[in-house]
Amino acid sequence: MSTKATPDELVSTSELLTPSSSSPRLLEILNSISTSIEAGGEPEQSQKLVSDLISFLNSVSDEAVSDPDNENAKNKAFDVLSQLHQYVCSPSLNEATVDALSFELPKAASRFGGVSDKCLVIAGEVIDRFVSLCSPREMLPILCEALDSPSEMISGSSYFVPLLAGLSKVLISIQRRHFEQLKTAIPIVLKVLKVVSSELDNDCTELKDLYDGALSIANSVHSVCVKLEGSVNEKIRALLGLYVLQIMALASFNGNFKVSSSQYLVAQLSSFLPYCGLSYLGLITGSDVDRMISTAFGEDVDEYVSCLSYVKHGAALSVIWGHISDVAVTAAKEDLGVLQVELQNDRMKRWDAIGMLKHILNSLSVPWESKKCAINILICITESNNSQKCDEEQADNTSYMPNLYSALQAVQKVIMFAPDSELRRHAFNAFKRILADVPTSQRFDILKALITNSESPSMIAILLDIVKGEMHKDRENKAHPLSPFWSASVLELVELVLRPPKGGPPPLPEHGDAVLSALNFYRFVLITESTGKTNYTGVVFKNNLEKAYNEWLLPLRTLVSGIVAENEGDHDEMTVDILCSLNPIELVLYRCIELVEEKLKQST
Repeated sequence: MSTKATPDELVSTSELLTPSSSSPRLLEILNSISTSIEAGGEPEQSQKLVSDLISFLNSVSDEAVSDPDNENAKNKAFDVLSQLHQYVCSPSLNEATVDALSFELPKAASRFGGVSDKCLVIAGEVIDRFVSLCSPREMLPILCEALDSPSEMISGSSYFVPLLAGLSKVLISIQRRHFEQLKTAIPIVLKVLKVVSSELDNDCTELKDLYDGALSIANSVHSVCVKLEGSVNEKIRALLGLYVLQIMALASFNGNFKVSSSQYLVAQLSSFLPYCGLSYLGLITGSDVDRMISTAFGEDVDEYVSCLSYVKHGAALSVIWGHISDVAVTAAKEDLGVLQVELQNDRMKRWDAIGMLKHILNSLSVPWESKKCAINILICITESNNSQKCDEEQADNTSYMPNLYSALQAVQKVIMFAPDSELRRHAFNAFKRILADVPTSQRFDILKALITNSESPSMIAILLDIVKGEMHKDRENKAHPLSPFWSASVLELVELVLRPPKGGPPPLPEHGDAVLSALNFYRFVLITESTGKTNYTGVVFKNNLEKAYNEWLLPLRTLVSGIVAENEGDHDEMTVDILCSLNPIELVLYRCIELVEEKLKQST
């Protein structure tokens, strides 16, 4: 390592540390280190003395951090750290001593960051001193190792703040192999942010310090990038873009920042988007994310999956923030009106956007305010567009269906679990609009899959009502002969509810909503086919009538009658509720039985 000290300055540092210092033990250790190294002692002895120093410093910082109300411990920590700072700032600190201390002292100094704001400042100055004395090539792995220390992940943000500040200075000073060095450091920083931010409550001060450090890293990467050209510039810009998106997601999770207090952070992050070649359209459709990952990591992406786990969330959240904050959209240099028109007019891009927003709706970490905005975006971009209706059935859209299916599942979660009724209504509106955007040839398959895989009786009831509505619409438009909704598959949906795959009649009253909807659905199909003298679904075939009668309706009647008989005469509130929930089921059930019996008589 190289230092700024000249040979004439390399005098014993023990001359600068006197017994009047606040910690005799620290004085003793530091003087011993200086004496041993300057005398050319055995390396093992010097290493042991450095280990003693680190153990002493850790004991002092741990005592102060573990008992925040102990002013004596805090004062001692401040005095010890100040004395250490005086020592490392000595112009006579020789190169060998710097070598011996640089590997461990930045980490030990950072542990004082949680003691007090004054200690946090001095800890940063200690690290800055080593950054100024040592080469970037040597300091980069030292700071990365200190950051990537599992034992320190529970120390809180104050431990990492001075290390991030030091790393940001080191990154600017890198002279060669820029991308390789950054590709090593960035995942470690993102790991720290992910772990530490998830542990913090809504303490905006701690979070602000942590993300200020993250921003300083982004600014340093930007400074490195602007000095380079060609493929290296392209790779670093892609890496910077991914870094920004991951931070955008982490900073938006769990309500860590209120909208008012996060304006600056979001604006700063958004300002990097144009430089990285990122647009709201490319972010909301995911194309920019895929491009950046390919550019930055190529086939090595699997090694970095864990640190990039939220980049798609961040891409969608960047656009959501643009809708929430004027500052963000201005910093991103975007036009939301142009984005809206583009998505409304291009079905493939719209479907990609729907698929990206599912990451927001599925996440337990994203606050409801952001999910509300995502739902509003879905409603906006799925406004009726007839320009593509003519060729929707001819295009091969099958590759998009799994994405749309999972997006609809995500919207279902909002319908079921949103805390306020208005958001639930908006989510249901978005759900219907997305379904309407799916070509008819695939719409039934998606609805069938949603029903089959749903564990919510209420949602199954809603989905069956939607299928019934589609069938009614087809009937009015006289499209039923060619429609997948008027096929034998619809009876499978009824059977799924009235005779569950696990056997036996459906559990009541728990599945009452689904059972009532299935009975009404079956009655609708049977009456419609009978009155229209059609049999597109096969519902009036004798074998299907007998199956419905013997396997669906009669077992259900036995179950309902048994529950009613068992609770008859009991007037407590729960029993009354059970009987009331069974009343409509019983009425529709007996009507279905009558209709089937009547059709069976006609077939004999």
